[in-house]
Amino acid sequence: MTADRYWLILLSLIAVTLFHLGIANAEGQRSTSGRPNVLLIVSEDNSPNLGCYGDVYAKTPNLDRLAAEGVRFEHAFVTTASCSESRSSMLTGLFPHQNGQIGLATHGYCMFGHQANVASLLKSNGYRTGIIGKLHVNPAKAFPFDFQWNDQRYCSFSHRDVRKIAEIAGQFMTASKQPFFLMVNYPDAHLPWLAQQKGVPDKPLAAGEVPPPAWVGLDTPALRQGAADYYNCIQRLDTAVGLLLAKLAETGQAKRTLVIYLADHGAQFPRGKLTCYESGLAVPLIVSWPGKARTGSVRDELVSTVDLLPTILEATGLKNPGGLPGRSLVPLLKNESVAWREYLFAEYHSHYPPLYFPQRTVRDGRYKLIVSLLQDRPDPTREVYLSPNTRWSIVREAELGAAPSNVRRAYETWHDAPPNQLYDLQNDPCELNNLANRPEWDAVLERLRRQLTRWQHRTDDPLTDPDKLARLTKEEDTAAAGYEADRHFRSSHWLYPRYLRAVQKDQSGPP
Repeated sequence: MTADRYWLILLSLIAVTLFHLGIANAEGQRSTSGRPNVLLIVSEDNSPNLGCYGDVYAKTPNLDRLAAEGVRFEHAFVTTASCSESRSSMLTGLFPHQNGQIGLATHGYCMFGHQANVASLLKSNGYRTGIIGKLHVNPAKAFPFDFQWNDQRYCSFSHRDVRKIAEIAGQFMTASKQPFFLMVNYPDAHLPWLAQQKGVPDKPLAAGEVPPPAWVGLDTPALRQGAADYYNCIQRLDTAVGLLLAKLAETGQAKRTLVIYLADHGAQFPRGKLTCYESGLAVPLIVSWPGKARTGSVRDELVSTVDLLPTILEATGLKNPGGLPGRSLVPLLKNESVAWREYLFAEYHSHYPPLYFPQRTVRDGRYKLIVSLLQDRPDPTREVYLSPNTRWSIVREAELGAAPSNVRRAYETWHDAPPNQLYDLQNDPCELNNLANRPEWDAVLERLRRQLTRWQHRTDDPLTDPDKLARLTKEEDTAAAGYEADRHFRSSHWLYPRYLRAVQKDQSGPP
């Protein structure tokens, strides 16, 4: 073969290879560019106190508009009413007892290693990933975000600059032509309830203009002031979402973006955050997906934050890795007729060590069962809410003593939690009247208890093992003693990831 012929053949092969690589690359780009962006908006510590949920005191025109343009879920719940644990479920699609994040990340609690999550799954499939605000799940390196911004001067419990947050989000949205996943975490409505920040809201509500939440069961001047400032936080949150969505519209990408808004758990009033009552677990959930979701619809199904990851995966055309307990909401968004779950589950472990009090809960369309796994102590969250020495305290024991008898009994049940609490949510939505010890309700209690046991087995709940429960309790109590001795105590040597982790298995089953 002559040298000229050799080089001609070589150049031809190179040209053909480059041609096919160009086609493959173009097809990959077309495939990626056809996928929707995902904008996940998460607020802090707020129940469904929005105008679109029927709250007459809430001024939330932007979130109301999002609901009118998308789908509002009437019965949406987090897996647990504590921040890190709840967020871990949003990101991994697993219950905290499955992924290991059973307490606050700031106190050293962590997942069982590197769990697959929305950031890792989307990034490995061509998405650019970003997060604004706190992640609050350990280990942080398990979440491969391309962009992270959490400047405490603008986005923190003390500083809430909603304009700056929208500006940073807009920069991320326009930084690349790749489809993006962006999680925006707002500090509202976490304590302290700041009446106004950077002029937002422009006309803060004053004490007396709104009542305390009904499920608190009390009405005092301090509660009225707290309620006013809580609603001021909700107004600022609404302004923030409006600015963020306006920025998305400016980029020209609104029509190809799946927008999900929800709170990480309920409001931080007594019997709310850190409890298994509806006031802690129920959250607003609004989803907009232009051209896909049926606009202005309201869904009554029982949905959970473990459904978010399956939903995002189906919407973006990615394969579900399996082993997830949740279900995609896409059929509900599209108003399709589909069999859905009859029972919904949640749990609680800890927040920081002194607030350890493991519980499990199940509800159907009407009844709710809360099971307390320990009977050797009171529920410590009640003490924190009523102690005059904590920043959470907004109710005094003397005020509780003057409350109606059913409210006093409810607070006693909260404090000295019996093994079972059963509530009729239709006739007792504030969960003031425990029916668990009444024989006429035994059949309902047993039915719910059977469903709870099946769920625990299906999801490999480690606390069904008495030895593991005892070991975790001992470890938590040791950590609590360290915390009581030094309020700056942070445990970085938790042993529970070694003995609680179970092998994940297929959890597919009846809806």
